[in-house]
Amino acid sequence: MSSFFQIEEPPRAAPRGFALWQLGFRPFYLLASAFAAVSILLWGLQFTGHLAAPYLPGALWHAHEMLFGFALAVIVGFLFTAGRNWTGLPTPTGGKLAALAVLWLLARVLVLTPWGWLSAVANTAFPLAAAVALGIPFVKAGNRRNYFFVGVLTLLGLGSLAVHLNQLGVVALPAWAGIQLGLDAVLFVLCVMGGRVIPMFTINGVPGAASRRHPRVEQVALGSVLALFAADALQAPPLVLGAVAAVAALAHLARWVLWQPWVTLRTPLVWVLHLAYAWIPVHLALRALAAAGWVAPSAAIHSLTVGAIGGLVIGMMTRTARGHTARPLRADRRDVACYLLVASAAFVRVLVPLAAPAFTMEAVLCAATLWSAGFALYFVSYWNVLTRPRLDGRPG
Repeated sequence: MSSFFQIEEPPRAAPRGFALWQLGFRPFYLLASAFAAVSILLWGLQFTGHLAAPYLPGALWHAHEMLFGFALAVIVGFLFTAGRNWTGLPTPTGGKLAALAVLWLLARVLVLTPWGWLSAVANTAFPLAAAVALGIPFVKAGNRRNYFFVGVLTLLGLGSLAVHLNQLGVVALPAWAGIQLGLDAVLFVLCVMGGRVIPMFTINGVPGAASRRHPRVEQVALGSVLALFAADALQAPPLVLGAVAAVAALAHLARWVLWQPWVTLRTPLVWVLHLAYAWIPVHLALRALAAAGWVAPSAAIHSLTVGAIGGLVIGMMTRTARGHTARPLRADRRDVACYLLVASAAFVRVLVPLAAPAFTMEAVLCAATLWSAGFALYFVSYWNVLTRPRLDGRPG
């Protein structure tokens, strides 16, 4: 009876204030989502011949910006956030974080100008500055397990520099070699982080799930990606590249099956990660086929960039934004719409040109529209989430 007459307390008002610079994921998730939406529309105009770039030619600009602009921003935002949890020490916040965001923005603007040397400096400085900022707490905490992330950021900076030095006529190394090595580095990051979090999120988020990791499969999966990186760096013959990619595809397919993706169908916050990771064995299989000359390399590239990177990014940006702002770890309708838009972009961009090459132009424009809509929706949906303080009032 007493519980019947109990007076409910009014809901606690959300903390007020501007929290954009409190932790790395906040500005870089917003910047990355806005850039993902706008840059792909610009690329569509370049692809159809309606817009020309003054410095990097169209396809090279597109590849450079999606890798060293969009993907790198998400990686830095994630690592600054996770790095604080891994070490218990602060990563850049406040003015330092804002300065890094301004440097990233400056690099995006300069690459659209004729000022090649300034663009090269800014695009190299950002990942190197992020590597230093991340390395300081790692070294202080003795967090050796994650030192390789500092190496990856450094490698991405060198990959971007290689593209610019080729374009400026300083080195004869093909510009696309820098892009490929950067893609391999990001692929390795996805494989490492996917192996750490996807089985855990599956077990925690899906009652009765029994995702597991097999030590030998893990060794072959990660080792084969490193071997592919080495083969690309050494410009190995197509036969070697194809063989390494085929082994990697089988290992990552086995890894994915062990995680039991079929049990996640009722949990969007989890199935989005499984769906995205499935594109990694597809990418590796298409790389093997491309090395044999049976499919266009573009299919392999976009299965990684649109399918795996795009899908894992949208999935992790929603999950980490919710978790680090004290919101429920449950995808709402707008989150699911983002997932479906980005996933549809991947299927259209990869499968339509493979099945019907005559419709490649239409596929590119359709996929660009779907992708841009997905990330624009994220930006609009998460603006308040990422610019306001945590709901529980804690810092971060």
